[in-house]
Amino acid sequence: MSNTRLRLLTLNCWGLKYVSSHRAERIAAIANALAASDYDVITLQELWVFADYEHVRATVHEKLPYAKFFYSGALGAGLVIFSRFPILAATIHPYSLNGSPIDVIAGDWFVGKAAASILFMHPVLGQVQLFDTHLFAKGGDQGPDHHKAHRLVNAWEFAKLARQAADLGRYVIAAGDFNSIPGTLPMSIIADHAGLTDAWAATHPYASPASAGPPSPMDAIRTYGVTADSPLNSYSAGKPLEPVARKHQGKRLDYVFFRQPSGASDRAPVLKCVDTRVVFTETVPGRSFSYSDHFGLEATFDISLPGGTDSSNAPVPAPLTLRSSLSAVSVTAALQSLTARYRFAHAQGRFHLTIFAVCLLLLLALVVGSAWLPRFWSPLLVFASIFFSWLATTMLYIGFVYGRWEINALTNIIEELEIYRTSLEDSRQNGQT
Repeated sequence: MSNTRLRLLTLNCWGLKYVSSHRAERIAAIANALAASDYDVITLQELWVFADYEHVRATVHEKLPYAKFFYSGALGAGLVIFSRFPILAATIHPYSLNGSPIDVIAGDWFVGKAAASILFMHPVLGQVQLFDTHLFAKGGDQGPDHHKAHRLVNAWEFAKLARQAADLGRYVIAAGDFNSIPGTLPMSIIADHAGLTDAWAATHPYASPASAGPPSPMDAIRTYGVTADSPLNSYSAGKPLEPVARKHQGKRLDYVFFRQPSGASDRAPVLKCVDTRVVFTETVPGRSFSYSDHFGLEATFDISLPGGTDSSNAPVPAPLTLRSSLSAVSVTAALQSLTARYRFAHAQGRFHLTIFAVCLLLLLALVVGSAWLPRFWSPLLVFASIFFSWLATTMLYIGFVYGRWEINALTNIIEELEIYRTSLEDSRQNGQT
């Protein structure tokens, strides 16, 4: 494999135990396909079952001997990275907000959505920090602002992590399922604040969705990078889709981003994306179902040395504070959504604590009233007491413990963004660019 070319794949494997259809067969097929590939690094999402990870690791070990399975939340982050290069360090940052514990069906809170990363030493680039992430899912790209707030929190925290890595003089590559279509506020925050370049947009500059009419399903994949909700995916059949997915024959939710280190000199190696393709679009060989409910995204990078500099003498860029291009307009829009969620969280907390208080009153009424009720009511009273005790405990936890957790996390992000917006206003008043 060449040291002046770097190939990456990202894929959401849809590996939920007991829930995902044909999981074992699909994971085995994914492992075989990866073992036959020539990728240097692979980032996977939703590979939650550790036995599945062990199977994939054993299958690809000959070509990708280094691997990391990341843990987060009660059920695991589902994030895995495979690498041709030795892993120097690994870390995971669970996002501070990931939905509510009462939303069992969505499950984001239990799995602990996070930003995982490894640090590896590339023969030419030097230190490279590779991120793998999966942002909060619920809320989509439509609907009220308070449904989008948790993903905005994820996007802000992820952008800070990527920016900090670049400030340390590292090349940054980020991939994963961002659960947002291009041009939405979470993607603007990630690209603008962290200075990241969207690899698909860099290699498909003409790929803005056409206004004349919906593309064909294959054109949507090849031209616009659709990776989810495609009519060509067997698991999208019969699935209720958002209007934007129906209009554009799917959604582009999976991304690869990259950037140079902060303060890179003119003699530093240049990381440039030269090709991106949506892959795993066919069905599993010999079967009628797709590899996953998402397609994969691969990116090919060229590594060049300006002026013919010898790779052994390539300078290591010095850390330098990165100036963000995130605009005050984007910050204000994010603050509006987060503030809406803040008010909603307060209202929900009061509602749940009210139910808690009502349950206590009902329990008190049951205790007092049981003295005057006939004996044959006893089983019903026991059942009612157990039910109201459970409901009171749950509402206290959701309303107070999680309620305060969400409000505090939102307050942190809101205050950070307000400070950032104030600094933008001060810079503008002082005539700085």
